[in-house]
Amino acid sequence: MGIYLRKSIRVGPFRFNLSKSGVGVSAGIKGFRLGTGPCGNYVHMGAGGLYYRKTLNSSRSHPGRSSSVPGQDYGPRASTIQMREIESGDVSGMAHSSSVELLHEIAEKEKAMAMLPWSVAAAGVLLAFLFLKEFSIPLLIIGVCVSIALILSAVHMDGLRKTVVLFYDLDPTTEQAYELLIDHGTNLGKCGGVWHVSASGKVHDRKYHAGASDVIDRKPTTIEQSSPHFLKTNIRTLAISVGRQVLYFFPDRILVYDRGSVGAVGYDEIRIEVNPSRFIESSTPPADAEIVDHTWRYVNKKGGPDKRFANNVQLPICRYEELHFTSRTGLNEILQLSRHSLGAGFVQSVEYLGQFAQEIAG
Repeated sequence: MGIYLRKSIRVGPFRFNLSKSGVGVSAGIKGFRLGTGPCGNYVHMGAGGLYYRKTLNSSRSHPGRSSSVPGQDYGPRASTIQMREIESGDVSGMAHSSSVELLHEIAEKEKAMAMLPWSVAAAGVLLAFLFLKEFSIPLLIIGVCVSIALILSAVHMDGLRKTVVLFYDLDPTTEQAYELLIDHGTNLGKCGGVWHVSASGKVHDRKYHAGASDVIDRKPTTIEQSSPHFLKTNIRTLAISVGRQVLYFFPDRILVYDRGSVGAVGYDEIRIEVNPSRFIESSTPPADAEIVDHTWRYVNKKGGPDKRFANNVQLPICRYEELHFTSRTGLNEILQLSRHSLGAGFVQSVEYLGQFAQEIAG
């Protein structure tokens, strides 16, 4: 396991720097930068190995430490099954007490009007006008350059106006626990099959469903290292896609993104149950799946093949693992993994961060 903590983040022309004294910000070009930080304002210039740095007058006489913590279908009786949706509640109800200010800032930045669509439209109108009027090639080239500059400027402005910066300065114990969570989560994402379970239902006539007692509706999903759009941070973050929502794991909370809305769940209120699962695959199982038995698409009362069906094929029964995420604020999601015995380490990391959060709150 490698410890990873960046000390600076770039957002457009601005660079945010993390030090033992706190957080600073600077802006400028190569060879010349203006900045401010815990020790006051400064100017930094130079090139070729020769540099000059001057601290400017500041009203701070005693700067203190600061921080910015911002079913499968098995035949004619399948349609009779009543499927029960497994879905989280509205993310607006997921507002952990320590995340209210951050969620407000994210919401305000989300509401800021994006300039990119307008710049693309303006560039399109400009180019269409130049082409329809059959202007000369040099003017067309100038028009293309202006359009590109307009679009790039809009991307730049959107980044400045809509980006939220999140800095973390973790103590070694917490940092190690969080890195373990990221590593365990990354290993989950490397399974040959990762699915999000959106609904389940009880089987009334098992002989039409390969002898299964339950059926589920699932879709492939991803578990990967990724951060939310328009959020810059100095740490690795884990993203788990669960249907229309995405769970982003940070050291102190889980941000839940849902179609422009954002909620937060604390590690002290999330619960993850790890359960083994015997799953009947109707297609080829992933390469890392453990096949523990076989059954038939249509079974008789004794569990053998029902000879009334000509297309009755044998199906593998795989040993999978399911992770069920819940919280008292409405989180309710299930993941299915093609490999078993991987979820325990991830859950232990989450529980440790939950215990740490409770100690801080206490």
